Amino acid sequence: MQVRQLTQHRIIVIGAGYAGAIAAGRLARRLRREDVAITLVNPEPDFVERVRMHQLAVGQELRPRPFAEMFAGTGVRLRLARVTAVDVDRRTVTVTDEQSTEELPYDTLVYALGSAWNTQDVPGTAEHAHDIAGRSGALRLRERLAGLDAGQPVVVVGGGLTGLEAATEIAEARPDLDVALAARAALGDWLSPKGRHHLRKVCDRLGITVHEHTTVTAVSADHVTTTAGDIPASVTIWTTGFAVHPIAQATALKTDTTGRIEVDSTMRSLSHPDVYAIGDAALVMGPNDKPLRMSCASGVPTAWQAADSIASRLTGTKPTTVPLRYFNQCISLGRKDGLIQYVTADDQSRPAALTGKTAALYKELVCRGAAWGVANPTLGLPTRRRGVITQKPAEAVARAA
Repeated sequence: MQVRQLTQHRIIVIGAGYAGAIAAGRLARRLRREDVAITLVNPEPDFVERVRMHQLAVGQELRPRPFAEMFAGTGVRLRLARVTAVDVDRRTVTVTDEQSTEELPYDTLVYALGSAWNTQDVPGTAEHAHDIAGRSGALRLRERLAGLDAGQPVVVVGGGLTGLEAATEIAEARPDLDVALAARAALGDWLSPKGRHHLRKVCDRLGITVHEHTTVTAVSADHVTTTAGDIPASVTIWTTGFAVHPIAQATALKTDTTGRIEVDSTMRSLSHPDVYAIGDAALVMGPNDKPLRMSCASGVPTAWQAADSIASRLTGTKPTTVPLRYFNQCISLGRKDGLIQYVTADDQSRPAALTGKTAALYKELVCRGAAWGVANPTLGLPTRRRGVITQKPAEAVARAA
């Protein structure tokens, strides 16, 4: 027997990056407003295009994307606050703003707190290095770069996607600076031969000094210490990967050793069925049982999956799952160049790659599309809001399986 829900089902989404904002908006378009109360908790009133932080750092202005406009008329309530604790046994989220601390009770929690920069516990990194994992870090770096005189050295530590985009963006925007990139392995070692060749050509053209097979062991105010010696650095930018928000590990949620929440194919917590984890916060297994990497490319489809799964369970239908896979890696190399590396489903490079101005345009369209997708979480397709139902206990257990 199924009957309509008499009280509103409380859904709280914590974190409003790509994954969290999409999940909140998609849920609002899947469920009847009178049946659910959807609250999105985030400390900032605007959506941050994290994939553009290297552009912000060099002084480019980004289009403001206020959540108030994005969620107008949807029924999503924005709570401007920081999440300071989650109690998955009592089903509450503690939030703090400038005025007060408050406990928010939930029936379903979508955990999307994401990640921040990872200092890898390298001495001096937290004190002397800059990050571009978020807007505040990118703005601090922007101010520091603006104050540098011609010829001063800038070192980007980390040869992954973020490091490559930061180094090339800075070198293009400030050709008067001495930009270097320190990579633990060979430059672009995961790319196809065509991709590696193009990347090296761009670094040479932009005058970037590449220190390959170089591990940074300490960061100081005016240099970095490496296994091969010191490299001068008036500014050091640390891009050696991301670390997930620590709150999950402080809860009873089942997590891996890095703090990512373990989930099933519907993004539901393996230990707490009223919690869903998405984006960088979730340990999601992709093709060949490989964990999805922390990225916008991974976060968006996990948000779709979680929102649709929650809506299905609340409306009394069986959730469906869509295989998660990769198609390409999009790398901007300044505003005038780029690299699109085509990959297998499990993110291994294929021989084919797109390069040059066409790749730069491709990447720009991807970035614009990602932001558009946050405001249009059902991708512009018509949707029907369905009513939430209440089930008998036996039926609810069967549905949850």
